[in-house]
Amino acid sequence: MRKINIFDTTLRDGEQSAGINLNFSEKMEVARQLERLGVDIIEAGFPASSKGDFRAVKEIAEAIRNCSVTGLSRSNMKDIDISWDALKGGAEPRLHLFIATSPIHMQYKLQMTPEQVLETAVESVKYAAKKFPIIQFSCEDATRSELPFLAKIVQAVIEVGARVINIPDTVGYTTPKEYGQIFNYLKENVPDIDKVILSAHCHDDLGMAVANSLSAIEHGANQIEGTINGIGERAGNAALEEIAVALHIRNDYYQAKTGLNLQQIKNTSTLVSKLTGVVVPPNKAVVGKNAFAHESGIHQDGVLKEKTTYEIISPELVGVPSNDLVLGKHSGRHAFRNRLEELGYQLSTEEINKLFVAFKELADKKKEITDDDLLSLIYEEKLGSSVKYYELKTLQVQYVTDQVTTATISMTTPENEEVHEACTGSGSVEAIYNTLERIIGSPVHLKDYRIQANTSGRDALAEVFVKIEFENMTASGRGTAQDVLEASAKAYINAVNRVLVQKQYREEMQNVLK
Repeated sequence: MRKINIFDTTLRDGEQSAGINLNFSEKMEVARQLERLGVDIIEAGFPASSKGDFRAVKEIAEAIRNCSVTGLSRSNMKDIDISWDALKGGAEPRLHLFIATSPIHMQYKLQMTPEQVLETAVESVKYAAKKFPIIQFSCEDATRSELPFLAKIVQAVIEVGARVINIPDTVGYTTPKEYGQIFNYLKENVPDIDKVILSAHCHDDLGMAVANSLSAIEHGANQIEGTINGIGERAGNAALEEIAVALHIRNDYYQAKTGLNLQQIKNTSTLVSKLTGVVVPPNKAVVGKNAFAHESGIHQDGVLKEKTTYEIISPELVGVPSNDLVLGKHSGRHAFRNRLEELGYQLSTEEINKLFVAFKELADKKKEITDDDLLSLIYEEKLGSSVKYYELKTLQVQYVTDQVTTATISMTTPENEEVHEACTGSGSVEAIYNTLERIIGSPVHLKDYRIQANTSGRDALAEVFVKIEFENMTASGRGTAQDVLEASAKAYINAVNRVLVQKQYREEMQNVLK
């Protein structure tokens, strides 16, 4: 089975994405994770572009010993010299040299004739070969280049020392069929093509970067360039994790594999997303939040019976602990029962049926049902109306800049008494929670607090999520209101009430056991 080299350019082309600016320590952290992932080549940056890039490339090259580290260079002696100074300490120094070969780039960007471009390419490769053991030459905008000229320049640089030839789809213009035909043309019209490794570098402007990369493999490419999560210029690059998993799952078709440690894919994706600030879309293949999530009742039923009915990739393959059967309005009875059993509840068919009706009603109101929601359904079904709750009546907050904030609250207790209390805090939410804790009369430890807007506009609904520890139990709560402070109070009270319900349920179960 053919081995496909993985050339990762997350730290060079990926960092060129609008809004991304990694510092040195972040680049080093990504480089070490790419080494753990098992990529063959790390393009650490563009040494001649800035002092910061030079330092990053130099120190990454010296620190990484299990990958070949490279840097990008224009076809001139100055860039080549700077790149050598940055890369010479690497385990396998290589140079990524490029020049544009398409008519539009030669005329408008370079303002050079094809003959001048050919001469510059040859002279730069010849010069670089005196320093670097491995030279990769890229024909920028190759997919919009005239094929006879492309073949001519490729043959010329091979003759003077290029060992890898990269055919970039720089602007994401080509299609899989056309891209494959370019590789076929070069194999048929470049006499020394069998002396080099052919590489593909695809952009995603038309959404075909991964498909084009796989087409290149079908037509003779033995190296693929791309980035983690597909980040990069404009619409990004080919997502390396998608290509690697596609080759693994469809090895029967492609008859090719990478040397990546696939179980490191999720960790690498998460790290890159965290450091770059580029959020991975939920529906992103292989690493998206929903890649292994199932909500449809039909799908959940199938996966519970046999995973391969709806999962061609096992989550464990890419470092995800397990799939996720999301409970929502599309879920079926099978997934509902299965989740209750996972939570430790063995219920009768009659109880399941009654709870399922309540579950469906709740699912129409909420996007996703949590375990806490399920527990509440069970407790409410078991205990009926015997449980008494805290209920918010009125809330008033006095806030003045640079002064102590005071919250005044009226609330009904489980004993059906109406209590009025006030307390201060360093902020509005703290004042509210201090007041509520005083009414409750026992310590309540806030473990998590999150807020989000459910709708847009000035009249948006605020939804607050909290997690508390109370009475040696942990519970989550949620509150919704147009006022964020009211939503905060409701979420806190909701969490306390959930603890009270759990506590009473446990007491009743102990009485039954006695």
